[in-house]
Amino acid sequence: MSNNFPKLHNAAWPGVVGKGPDSEPPIELETMLDLTAAAEHEGRKFDGIDIFLFAPHVDIDASDDELKRIADSVQARNLEIGSVVAPVWPPTDGGSAMGDASEREQFLTQVRKGCRIAQKFREMGIRPHGIVRVDSAVDTGTWSADPEGTDKIADTFNKAADIASDHGERLAAEGEICWGGMHSWKEMVRLLEAVDRPDVVGFQADMAHTLLYILGYNAPEDRIVSEHFDWNPDELNEALAKLTTALRPWTIDFHVAQNDATVKGSGSHDKTGRHCLPNDPNGKLSIAEHAGHWLRDENGDLTKSYKHICWDGCMFPNDVMSDPKTWNDILAAMVSVQDAHGWTE
Repeated sequence: MSNNFPKLHNAAWPGVVGKGPDSEPPIELETMLDLTAAAEHEGRKFDGIDIFLFAPHVDIDASDDELKRIADSVQARNLEIGSVVAPVWPPTDGGSAMGDASEREQFLTQVRKGCRIAQKFREMGIRPHGIVRVDSAVDTGTWSADPEGTDKIADTFNKAADIASDHGERLAAEGEICWGGMHSWKEMVRLLEAVDRPDVVGFQADMAHTLLYILGYNAPEDRIVSEHFDWNPDELNEALAKLTTALRPWTIDFHVAQNDATVKGSGSHDKTGRHCLPNDPNGKLSIAEHAGHWLRDENGDLTKSYKHICWDGCMFPNDVMSDPKTWNDILAAMVSVQDAHGWTE
């Protein structure tokens, strides 16, 4: 019998992230749901979808009636909702988690709105598990100019934790190198320890982003692999083992992804990790093997720290995302992780 946990989710946000007036048009949520529901690999299907609380997908100020319509639309495709992304950044009415009082209050307001929606979906029965994703909403340059930056972020995250707890939710801080105070694996651990709310605030590991932690992008002093690293499999696994030993105990949400170890982006997304399709010939990760560093502890035992895992891949052209083969290949990669590191309930 095939494993049925962790559940396999797709992400809706690649239809929005990187799209807009200066790029291609967004892909509607309904289309992303259709593509997700249609994907198949050896009789296996996606179980759900993780969503971005950002228009045109889900307006952060959506009414209860609109949320019910979305829930019904997801359920009609035999899918469930998992984790949700709160738009905490300044361009989306949010604010820096280490900014002035006004900016930090804007950050907390977006967390409050995101937790409200997450709670509503849970009460509707469409969202059996998952977290609310946040980050520091500040660039690395601004963070590095303030010696108290991480402590300020921790204080804001503590206040956000109170909000999440009131809604019966948990927050996961995204480990992406473009966010100040979260751009280095050591600084990420320091931030989580400073918040010290493991019951409410944890870490979201994305295989594409965390790969860059070991290379020291945006934090050369915290590089794990040698300067002459040539992708030797043994050295890569040793580095991933060190990384995950530090962050796995905090991990409450997990993204399967591929990365070719290049970076891209600008502005608030300076040097963000480049997601690749799972079978990209330049991909540096052996997806099923390396996912095990996150899904199993140092003794090789399953942690079962989260009930679903999600594919994350942003910035692909619309023609790639409109191709059914794209999602069949992605689902195949997800199934390989579930087969290797899953369980049955």
